[in-house]
This record gives sequence, C-alpha cells and structure tokens, in this order.
Amino acid sequence: MTRPALLEARALAAELARPTPPLLVDVRWSLAGSDRAGYAAGHVPGAVFCDLDTELAGPPGEGGRHPLPGSMTPVLRRLGIGPGRDVVVYDGGAGAAAARAWWCLRWAGHERVRVLDGGLEAWVRAGLPLEEGDVAPVPDDAVVAQHGCMPTVTAEQLERGEATRLLDARAPERFRGEHEPVDPVAGHIPGAVSCPTTALLGPDGCYLPPERLREVLGIDRPGAVAYCGSGVTATQLVLAAHGAGVELALYPGSWSHWVRDPRRPVVTG
Repeated sequence: MTRPALLEARALAAELARPTPPLLVDVRWSLAGSDRAGYAAGHVPGAVFCDLDTELAGPPGEGGRHPLPGSMTPVLRRLGIGPGRDVVVYDGGAGAAAARAWWCLRWAGHERVRVLDGGLEAWVRAGLPLEEGDVAPVPDDAVVAQHGCMPTVTAEQLERGEATRLLDARAPERFRGEHEPVDPVAGHIPGAVSCPTTALLGPDGCYLPPERLREVLGIDRPGAVAYCGSGVTATQLVLAAHGAGVELALYPGSWSHWVRDPRRPVVTG
C-alpha cells in the first residue's frame, strides 16, 4: 500500500507529542532564495532548517538553475535522517520547496518522509504554536544515500517523444511565452500541456482530494513527465500524482536546462 505523503497540521501536532516524534525539516524558500530569517523568526517547534539552494540542488550551470545535488549523503548526515527515521517537511505554504525536499529525500532512498499539507500557514491557521531561534540537528554520520529511487527523464528522452504526457507546472502565462521573468527564452516544450501548481490546491492552500487531483493531472497511463522552470515546482505535480495513486517522472533540469541548447525546439501560445 502506498504510504500517504500528506499530513494535516493537527495530526502532525499529535505525532509531535509522542515519545518518538518525527524529525521536522523547515525548507522555506522562494525565487529570492532560502528563507532562514523567516525560520529563525518562527517555526514549528523542534524543526531544523534545510537550505534548498545549497542542499537540495547542485550549483546552477549546464544542468539548469536547480540541478539535482551531486550527493544527498551530506544532507542526510547533517540532518540525522537515518534509515527508519520518520521525517515531515514543510515550507511557508506555497508547497514547492516542501515538495522538492520530499522528492529529494525519496530520490535518495528515504521513503519515510511526508509533507505538512498547507505548510506553515496551515499550522498557524490551526492555532498551533511557533518557536523562535535555531534548532541544531543531531547528525548521523553513518547514513549513505541511495540515489535514483525516483523516476527521472532526460532532455534526449523528451526529444524522442518518450513521454506519454508532458505536464508544465509553471504559471499559464509563462507556459504560453507571454511572460518569462527568469529564463532567457520564453515558451514551452513541444507537446507539453499546462498544469500549473495552483490547480492542485484548494482555497485553504491544501492539496485537493485524490480524485480531484487525478482529474487535474489527467494521467491515465504510465510514462507521464512533469517539468517547470528549474525542477522545483514540478515536484509538486509528482507529489500530487503520488497522492492520486499514479506515478509521474521528473525532468530535473526542466525549462532552464532545455533552453540552454538553442537547437531544442520551443513553442509559444
């Protein structure tokens, strides 16, 4: 049976009261960078901080703006994420950073990871307490990541048309090429359909029920792929697909990698 990936705020509070609570990882981030200042100003009690830009991504370059890290072993060791350790990740509420952390941990072979549905906003909305300052993780130097445990595809596979359905997680205006605030070329990969991450969430900022997610994603057979600008927000589509009981592969470099080669085709509209 597939392990649920989402956890409601009050359910998390109940788990934190147990003798062996899950490890909480705060991964607040935006396009402006990781939000360590926000973490220090107030976080879920006991949460440790993880920097998306430096720990859940490699240096920007040929692989795109947020390529996969060369190794997740240092991150697992620093945070103390050993085998069998329950982990709950969360961000400020947008969902992308938490999904990236969930995906990276699973890619590194750690399956016991869930996401606080609605992020810190849901925690605060439930009237639950915050803690200021910094929490030092308890490291585990014996952990070794087992990379490759989540499906990925390459640009070459997409060029060969190997995706049965290609979902673009960016905002519709970026998909259409009307507005591109980050990357040097506007548009989308040929054959892609727009599936913005905002369509996955209800008015409360939490994910839609599984049956609704299946409708939004429109996946009815294996081989579907998600991408976005740099491989961060697309992991929300993968997380939603997991909740809907279907598998969705990730194109890690996403649009920022695709447009580095001017020979690759681009579509607008």
